[in-house]
Amino acid sequence: MNRSYLFVPADSERKLQKAADVDADALIVDLEDSVAASARPAARKLARDYLLGKSNVWVRINPLDTDDARADLDAVMPSAPAGIVLPKPRSAADAVLLAGMLDELEEQHGIEAGRTRILPLCSERPAALFSLDRYIDATPRLAGLTWGAEDLSAAIGASNNRDDDGNWLSPYELARSLCLIAAAAAGVAAIDTVFTDYQDADGLARYAACARRDGFAGMLAIHPAQVDTINRAFVPTSAELERAARIVALFTDNPEAGTLGMDGEMIDRPHLLQAQRILRLAKKLAAK
Repeated sequence: MNRSYLFVPADSERKLQKAADVDADALIVDLEDSVAASARPAARKLARDYLLGKSNVWVRINPLDTDDARADLDAVMPSAPAGIVLPKPRSAADAVLLAGMLDELEEQHGIEAGRTRILPLCSERPAALFSLDRYIDATPRLAGLTWGAEDLSAAIGASNNRDDDGNWLSPYELARSLCLIAAAAAGVAAIDTVFTDYQDADGLARYAACARRDGFAGMLAIHPAQVDTINRAFVPTSAELERAARIVALFTDNPEAGTLGMDGEMIDRPHLLQAQRILRLAKKLAAK
């Protein structure tokens, strides 16, 4: 269970080394937006070397409809990344296409079949939003779904994607909601997008808390200073754990009941499922 995914530019040896000291659950070595096209050949070599012997380090490649995508994969797959972050997919078909490429590369490099996971940025092209249900059963490599607003707003032609208070404008709130719902339908984790103002710690804390409230399992990060705040936001509080344990115990003692009373509130099966989910999350985090 990854709460925080930290982007690190693949062309900066200094930032790559610094990222190793950050307590992010996962790192994303970025070969796409943060690397100029002319710098990509050298960045691929840095990424390949950095990945060796490391766990839970992912790579964001370039979009599959570019020549850079295959060059990115050929460069990094010998070092067995944990997963590939797929930018600008046209639909779930791009995730299926990527899965086929990974099948070949894993076999070629002696990597366990199916080991390399896929995390699509599912909202960056407008047309992609109309077919997010196709991620259901698309590929067993699917680790989750995440989304982004910057490429989407550029594609739409918007001058901004947030209002004066920093809230998402309606098209981007829609994309966020569709990502969350599509991930739930596909049975994978929903990962919320980056909070771009890395100097606003309070704003990040509020945003991350809302992300967890809404059902996201984690967040993308663009700066090491954001990681601790994100990690804390996605840990259940002691009050939540206590309430969840009581709900599970209540239904354990009354296995035939559909609805029960607790503290003056009616508790039913959806509350039980939510409580079980909270306790499973806490157990996984404790194991980390």
